Amino acid sequence: MNAELPPVAPDVVAAAVESLTSRLRKKLDAAIESYAATPVTADDGVVRIRCGEDAEVTLTPGPSGAVSDAGQAVCSCLLAPRCLHRAAVLGACPLAEADVMAEPPDAVADAEGDAVSAEGTAPEAATGQPTALAASDPAEPTGVGATEVTTPAGPTDAQVAAATALWAATAAVLAAGVPAAGAVPQAELLRAAHTARLAGLHRAEAAALRVVRGLRGARARQDGHRLADLVGHVRELLLTTTLLAAADPDPALVGTARRSYRPGGSLRVHGVCREPVIAATGYGGVVTHLVSDDGRWFSVADVKPGGPARARGAGTATVALGSGSLDHAQLGRGGLLVSGATLSPDGRLGSGKGVRATPVAGLSWTSGPLAALFARPLTQAVAERLTGTAGTDPDRSEQAVRELIGCDLVLVGAAGDQLLARELIPGRPDADGLLIRLTPANGHPDLAHTANFRRLASRPGLRLRVIGRLDPDRAATLRPLAVGPVPDTEATLRLPEDWMGRADLGYDRLEGVHFPPPGALPPVEGLGDVPPDPLAEAPLWRLRRLVEVAVSGGRRAVAEPARDGDRNGGRAALRRSGFRTAADLATALSAEADRRTRDVFGRTAEADPDAYARAWLAAAVYLTSTERALIQATWVTGDSLT
Repeated sequence: MNAELPPVAPDVVAAAVESLTSRLRKKLDAAIESYAATPVTADDGVVRIRCGEDAEVTLTPGPSGAVSDAGQAVCSCLLAPRCLHRAAVLGACPLAEADVMAEPPDAVADAEGDAVSAEGTAPEAATGQPTALAASDPAEPTGVGATEVTTPAGPTDAQVAAATALWAATAAVLAAGVPAAGAVPQAELLRAAHTARLAGLHRAEAAALRVVRGLRGARARQDGHRLADLVGHVRELLLTTTLLAAADPDPALVGTARRSYRPGGSLRVHGVCREPVIAATGYGGVVTHLVSDDGRWFSVADVKPGGPARARGAGTATVALGSGSLDHAQLGRGGLLVSGATLSPDGRLGSGKGVRATPVAGLSWTSGPLAALFARPLTQAVAERLTGTAGTDPDRSEQAVRELIGCDLVLVGAAGDQLLARELIPGRPDADGLLIRLTPANGHPDLAHTANFRRLASRPGLRLRVIGRLDPDRAATLRPLAVGPVPDTEATLRLPEDWMGRADLGYDRLEGVHFPPPGALPPVEGLGDVPPDPLAEAPLWRLRRLVEVAVSGGRRAVAEPARDGDRNGGRAALRRSGFRTAADLATALSAEADRRTRDVFGRTAEADPDAYARAWLAAAVYLTSTERALIQATWVTGDSLT
């Protein structure tokens, strides 16, 4: 992918690839790789890329900034528009968001402002989810005085057909694996995703686009790519489409297109902290988190192209909301009185013409709605965020997990780049709280997270008030965004008065003067060996490796364990550890991967991709549910890491 090229609608890419001859399709992956590294010329909104001596591809994005029509991509060669140059350049472009393409240009520029860019490509690296879909609301009573709730009707015949086609395209990609899932299989998946969009299957379409982006990242070996994320996207897409193909009536499976900002009335919000954003796609900026008087979370985002340099500068950039007299550093420690507010489904505050915002004095973390963030034990706060199961709306589950958590901790040690801390339970100063891990929210060297962690690691016994985000993939782990002093103790931070009792770990650098003298820190009991992580120690890693190998290597890579008769003893180890279902699923997946049938002449027939995909999906769903249960257990035991 070439970040200098404009985003392109998925159906435009799919149509360009489908128009190629079979001979040209064999050359497509190499051409995309070549043109992704070719210099780009931009002039007055028109992008040109030279493809050899005799051809030049011209892209003319529409008002949305994306190439949404086939006529906006033109090549000068004689074979155009069914030429390799045009298809390869389009294949090197980033994929556009379907919902952004559908927005009227004036609505994008007027009602949403910079917050729209924050909802677009950039947060994909920060959150793992490039779109924010909202589940369909349950059917409401109709008519005057109606009291009965209508039962969801389920997907239509067209939606079932679209889901079936999308399942088939995904199963083919899964069987091929990353090395063989080049531009042509991706185009087939994009075509099926476009059909799903036309049928109104917004959740399935969004999942398909995430899979294609993940495949591109894996094949290009991008720094921000994580195999675990791609596995999760494939699992979500297969699970959604198989349930839709079976006519499951759950409206969350259909989803809705991401809705534009809606009126939010008048709000009074208080700054909590700032979070720097650095995306693998070249975006950077800041998100300032806010809490209203009634405890609801909101945010103001400023994320644009610029990478790490912009993320650093955006921390003190002017807030594009209201009068423009407030920057993000002031908002993180201040407040706003907003009238005519516009809100996105995930709580982003828009900056349309009718929005009026007046700065107000901020609150410390010990007063008002901010103090309430630290009033509950961690077990209660975490339980609300880890209740999602396989098949539930992934965007609502993701939004719940990403909601910030407040707690009071005492540092007890360090393990590598992580800190070990024990919870100070509210109202029970003598009780032994959870032993948890703290890991940097962002390890980029241009940010202050890592340096601040090094200073905190040298202060065992320090009491901290922490605002952070749950890490749902690790045992009892928080990613702190900001810290502050714990009330009524000397063994805590001593921050400058203008910091309003908090330090944003991505921007503010803790110095020696901010810590109490060594004599003020009470001794803490030594931990000895680092407590084990039950998730990492569980033999489930054997099933996890098989599930991941299926995506990264394809069906052939999974078939190898079936041929050696479990020579390495992986499945036997699962059985001995009590994970009999995991062993059975691993056996079934390997056997299905190696299954071959023969025709009447004894020739090897094509393997069944559906049966293989179902075996993989069963293993992936079981693995996700079991790992989530293990993680939940680490948050409720008395000593969560032992």
